[in-house]
Amino acid sequence: MTETTKPGSRLAEIPKGVWALGFVSMLMDISSEMIHALLPVYLVTVLGTSMMTVGFIEGIAEATASITKIFSGALSDWLGKRKLLAAIGYGLAAFTKPVFPLAPTVDWLIAARFVDRVGKGIRGAPRDALVADISPLGLRGASFGLRQSLDTVGAFVGPLLGIALMWLTADNFRTVFWVAVIPAFLALALILFAVKEPERHADSQTPNNPLSVAAIKRLGTVYWLVVAVGVVFTLARFSEAFLILRAQNVGLSAMWVPAVLVLMNVIYALSAYPAGVLSDRMNRKALLVIGLLFLSGADLALALMPHLGGIALGVVLWGLHMGFTQGLFATLVADASPAALRGTAFGYFNLLTGLAMLAASIIAGALWDAYGPAGTFLAGLAFALLSLAGLLAMPGVLSQPAIE
Repeated sequence: MTETTKPGSRLAEIPKGVWALGFVSMLMDISSEMIHALLPVYLVTVLGTSMMTVGFIEGIAEATASITKIFSGALSDWLGKRKLLAAIGYGLAAFTKPVFPLAPTVDWLIAARFVDRVGKGIRGAPRDALVADISPLGLRGASFGLRQSLDTVGAFVGPLLGIALMWLTADNFRTVFWVAVIPAFLALALILFAVKEPERHADSQTPNNPLSVAAIKRLGTVYWLVVAVGVVFTLARFSEAFLILRAQNVGLSAMWVPAVLVLMNVIYALSAYPAGVLSDRMNRKALLVIGLLFLSGADLALALMPHLGGIALGVVLWGLHMGFTQGLFATLVADASPAALRGTAFGYFNLLTGLAMLAASIIAGALWDAYGPAGTFLAGLAFALLSLAGLLAMPGVLSQPAIE
């Protein structure tokens, strides 16, 4: 049955709750990216802060989100209330949005950014576990792919909307920040009224302590193998900030530099759902291999083709890599973890891959300073090829969906 189902009919079969969570992610991303795309410039040009302060704000924000994820995921397992925690996370993010246009000092913005990232950390793991709980097993890959596609639409619509509003308002930052409040509260309303908490599995035992050694063992070998693969993949894929730096390095003007992330996210959004459908139909390890090949091609183009055509090719391949792997990893985590510990499972995965991203970006920056952009992307290629070799040598435990 799965083999002959058309993608369009599979789209119609995806539960309404997954669609709602996808649009919640999209609306909040539109709101957040409208602000975050302009916030560094606003801090420096309007409030007169230093670049060091900007870096401090961003570093604190992202570290806070990563640390919060593990605790929120475990709490969602312990309470059995994934929607409640996801809604609290989205609510915190929504109620911080009016602070950005109203903030009289940098301290207010630091506090707002901190609370916003706490909200992101709280909602991430419970939301992903909720998608897994709602989705039928045969549609899990398609469901995660759809949510990822809608989320990524917000990642490029937000900056584009911000640019358009800056042009229409003659660079009035506060007006743009006020407009960003609207989709944030729409996202909160949508999760409150359009998403229902599913009943827990009859055989799901609520863990006494989801972070205990016994719970960690209960997650199982296959789950930790998925985490290990995810960490290695992330080490091969550093921050997208280096795509922007590479574009600027070959002569793209500052005005057009944001187009790099727009292009990458468009490709990401277009490929994530089809890749999710494929993951329900074919060997999932093969899809990870394809994703690594896309990343290897991107690194090669970005290292050896120092012109706009080469950068565009590298960015497109990077977006395809993201589309083929990010939703798939969420599906693999859901498949490999017990239903009662899914929140914890997503929390550990997000935390460890987040730390790997931090390490990869630090290494990439050091290589850039020492050997230039070609050295950075060739090192990324080496990591990707090592990951590919390890994946091909790995037993086929990642190939098929789990049975519940």
